[in-house]
Amino acid sequence: MASLLLLLLLHIFHPQSNVHAFATSSDHDFSYMKSVHSANDLPAQEEYDYIVIGGGTAGCSLAATLSAKYSVLVLERGSVPAAYPSVLNANGLLANFIQEDDGKTPAQRFISEDGVENVRGRILGGSSMINIGFYSRANPEFYRNSGIQWNMDMVEKSYQWVEDSIVFHSELVAWQSFFRDALLEAGIRPYNGFALNHMVGTKIGGSIFDDKGRRHGAVELLNKADFKNLRVAVHATVEKIIFSSNASSLSATGVLYSDSNGESHTAFIRNRGEVILSAGAIGSPQLLLLSGVGPVPHLSSLNIPVIHPQSHVGSFMADNPRNNINFVIPFPLNSTTQQAVGITKEYYIEGISHKYPFPFNPPFSFLPNSSSPLDLSLAIISGKFPGPLSNGFLWLASSADVRTNPIVRFNYFANPADLSRCVAAMRKIGDILETEAMHRFKYRDLKGSKGFKFLEMPLPMNQSDDSSMEEFCRKTVTTFWHYHGGCLVGKVVDGNFKVMGTSSLRVVDASTFTTTPGTNPQATIMMLGRYVGLKMLQERSSQSN
Repeated sequence: MASLLLLLLLHIFHPQSNVHAFATSSDHDFSYMKSVHSANDLPAQEEYDYIVIGGGTAGCSLAATLSAKYSVLVLERGSVPAAYPSVLNANGLLANFIQEDDGKTPAQRFISEDGVENVRGRILGGSSMINIGFYSRANPEFYRNSGIQWNMDMVEKSYQWVEDSIVFHSELVAWQSFFRDALLEAGIRPYNGFALNHMVGTKIGGSIFDDKGRRHGAVELLNKADFKNLRVAVHATVEKIIFSSNASSLSATGVLYSDSNGESHTAFIRNRGEVILSAGAIGSPQLLLLSGVGPVPHLSSLNIPVIHPQSHVGSFMADNPRNNINFVIPFPLNSTTQQAVGITKEYYIEGISHKYPFPFNPPFSFLPNSSSPLDLSLAIISGKFPGPLSNGFLWLASSADVRTNPIVRFNYFANPADLSRCVAAMRKIGDILETEAMHRFKYRDLKGSKGFKFLEMPLPMNQSDDSSMEEFCRKTVTTFWHYHGGCLVGKVVDGNFKVMGTSSLRVVDASTFTTTPGTNPQATIMMLGRYVGLKMLQERSSQSN
């Protein structure tokens, strides 16, 4: 009881972080629809200053920024959010991950070579329209090790530009409050209150869900655009990048894309314009390969003409592995998106709750005196760690169709350091389950498993045994959907995100990252679009003077 009182006092008297401003809770702002067109209605050939491939987490902020002075075409293969009501509110969160992929859903499914099921965004707004909404800035190590000479004042202003529009101050609800207390009881301190910055200890992060559960994803950053300069084409599937070469240089000149009827369109860039890949960590390396930019042996094996030999395209693919403990809560508790997080130098601990129905079909037959699972809820506590250090590759599965998922292997736990940090995170979750704050979620008449109704695999009984814990990590590994790599800075693009060996072509998304920024990447990916857009405007301004 004394420890719970201490936690309560910490919560009441801990000074909250000073933050500039936040978005005001409101209904969805669909103003951007003024610039949205079906690709079917666009001309067979047209010209713009900038072409952004992918209207996702980075592409929306980038396009909005460039439109301040130049004409911009955004090519998005998916549809608009209004076509998928489930993406607009937190209560539809699970539907995005469990619905069957018919080629038109907002989440495109694929299974990595590791055997792990994954999804990637296929909607205007990208994966920010299907994720769990947590918003937290990058850790300092991300900037130091990224290969970029960041202007940190511009980084700060770019984050703020995003946060003023679509980020909200989270007020803790039941499960998240108990989980926060358990993190502190288990020793993940200090308590940092509400904070957007990455801070060791326990904190409450921001969210792109407002207090009514409405999602405000990257798509709403398009509302900051100059609409007279912006055209967004949906159902526009880019087939390849068009290049022009002479004796001195290889330049991107435009793109070839198809509409939903299968009709081909061509868009070209004007003098001093650029093609910008923002198709995500899966889509951007895939499109470079399909366009003939990549390893010669791989492209030649698929009879793709080599436009520019680049051995590192598709290399260094990484995903942050997720390992869960799932248990049934013995009383009704509403679903929650992520709000509280425990941050150490070695690992991060996150937790959410789900009200029935669950994302899978659990064996309710073992529940005592319970014939109706409708009154039950599920708690999920997940471990994650920085990096990871393990990485893999992306290869084309088909030379002809960009709609076919590429072959991707992440090689989870190939580096022993990753496995060691997973073990440390799982042991900390074991400590969390022992706290007073978690005691209320036990079944008091249950023998074994320390009173918890675990679904799937519980933690090993002997958590001090390294081999048992390592085996648990390997057997329970799944994804956090935090893909990165494939177009790394210093390998494929330079410090200005330009594809090395070419002109008029950049990559601006998580495929350029060597590591995941902080606990969750979406804040930094949205910041990146704004940041690079501002840098590009500065470049053109200086060239004109």
